[in-house]
Amino acid sequence: MEAAGAEERALLTQRLKAAVHYTVGCLCQDVAEDKDVQFSKQTIAAISEITFRQCETFAKDLEMFARHAKRSTVTTEDVKLLARRSTSLLKYITQKSEEITSSNMDAAKEGRAAGEQETAVTESEDSNMA
Repeated sequence: MEAAGAEERALLTQRLKAAVHYTVGCLCQDVAEDKDVQFSKQTIAAISEITFRQCETFAKDLEMFARHAKRSTVTTEDVKLLARRSTSLLKYITQKSEEITSSNMDAAKEGRAAGEQETAVTESEDSNMA
């Protein structure tokens, strides 16, 4: 049973590495077109490997931040803590977090308003039946 789990994990890791490699390749192609430079396959592979390893480190750090706070869920505050050394990244993450929070609040308000209208219609239908 454990062998099947390890095999599945290895397969998922390979798929994730392939996705990172593909994305890095696309980004390098965009930069190459913009800056009129070339990236060798070895360079793209090296950037992909470094990116993947850094993401693994980030994931472990985020897990540790949540565990330290006695939580089992990583929050946006954990992500902000991870990004604290990059002022521009922290600013971007904070801005996006606020946008998401705002849109979630708006959606919740709209949901409540729709629920209140539905309740009003139901009450109106009930009074017509009486």
